[in-house]
Amino acid sequence: MDDLLSWAAQAFQGGAGAPLPPEDGATPGQTRQPMAPLADRMRPRNLEEFLGQRHLVGQGTLLRRAILADRMASSIFWGPPGTGKTTLAAIVAGSTRAAFVKLNAVTTGVAQVREVIDQAQRRRQMEGRSTYLLLDECHRWNKAQSDSILPAIEAGIIRFIGSTTENPMVSMTPAIVSRCRLFHFEKLSQQDVIAAMQRALTDRERGLGKMMATAGPEALEHIARVANGDIRAALGALELAATSTPMAADGTIHITLAVAEQSIQQPALQMDQSTFYDMLSAFCKSLRGSDTDAALAWFARMDLAGVDPRIPVRRLIVHASEDVGLANPMALAQATAAAQALEFVGMPEARLPICQAIAAVCESPKSNAVALAVERAWADAKRGGYQPVPPHLRDTHYAGAQRTGSGTGYLYPHDFPNHYVPQRYAPLDAQGTPYYQPTQEGYEAQVRQFRRHKGIDAPDPPPYRPPEPPLRPGG
Repeated sequence: MDDLLSWAAQAFQGGAGAPLPPEDGATPGQTRQPMAPLADRMRPRNLEEFLGQRHLVGQGTLLRRAILADRMASSIFWGPPGTGKTTLAAIVAGSTRAAFVKLNAVTTGVAQVREVIDQAQRRRQMEGRSTYLLLDECHRWNKAQSDSILPAIEAGIIRFIGSTTENPMVSMTPAIVSRCRLFHFEKLSQQDVIAAMQRALTDRERGLGKMMATAGPEALEHIARVANGDIRAALGALELAATSTPMAADGTIHITLAVAEQSIQQPALQMDQSTFYDMLSAFCKSLRGSDTDAALAWFARMDLAGVDPRIPVRRLIVHASEDVGLANPMALAQATAAAQALEFVGMPEARLPICQAIAAVCESPKSNAVALAVERAWADAKRGGYQPVPPHLRDTHYAGAQRTGSGTGYLYPHDFPNHYVPQRYAPLDAQGTPYYQPTQEGYEAQVRQFRRHKGIDAPDPPPYRPPEPPLRPGG
């Protein structure tokens, strides 16, 4: 009671940033009330109960040693939802002698941050204690909010722990990222999720053990598969299944596969900025790699995540030239037709022509001869040293052109056999530069034969890989 009154006075004086008092059996910031959701009640209380993330908190790892030694530096935990980021921060809070303050970036302004820093500074001066600041959804902080905490991090007034589902290298300011260690939380395995549900079913203090609830292996496997590594979602579904299932005559509750299927819904695909660009990159590389199934899979996932379909279709048009080119001239026609179909028909019907175009690009013979020609021509043009246009190629569609010598010596190809006559067309400063060198793939093999028949027999192009076009703005 005294602890509660002491904390109430501190909260009244110090504001929203005051650290929370631990409840019985709980670490700071954790609730153990009976009416709390199962996922909250079953939060691991120490590293021994923590599931998954063995690459971070396994025996002998840096993070585990730092937590046990109470030497945690400012860090950012990032990864998919329900993988233990906030839970691990709470374990840090329960094992440290320092104060622990939890804020949410969505509802926190600069004034609250300064208040927490002032309290932390007074605490260090008067009590000799450090202060941890856990910031949920830290990627939502803008530059002004991030900058407001930098001096306190550098001076050691606070130890910052950020929690986010987005890649901090993309979504957060470089200044705060450079001052923190990054720990990437991976999606949990189905075995870890099933273990968490089995623990909840048998735990009589915090879980469903007093309800005498059981679940068949197929029910747990279904929930774990649909939860897709999110323990919070899995435990929520398990709790719903247990509390909504009628009790049997012997007083037990059995969760069947049918009940499990009704208790959890297929979650919406998580798509932050970093994931979007990663998926778009995977889609492009699947087109180049001639893997139709993979390209269709990435396109379907982007579509279900709400990505504007015009974005992958634009990339499809580009790759029809970049990676196919004249090896199959119809690939570009298929891609542009898909773009037109998208505008005329709209989704979801336009999925058919778009997927047809994806298959056409993937299954076409590949050639990057056009992409190489673009790189060579532009690189040559950027060197400068431009010479005048040769007289025989100059414009003659004006009065007096003959007096300037324009067009003199020009040979009209259609006046010659096979509608071709050798003459110089290239700029004088680009003379002899082979830009387009067709490969032996698809229709380009015929192009090589046509050129050879004309006396143009360029050697095979040397190995060369053009730089990847930036997918991200400003990339």
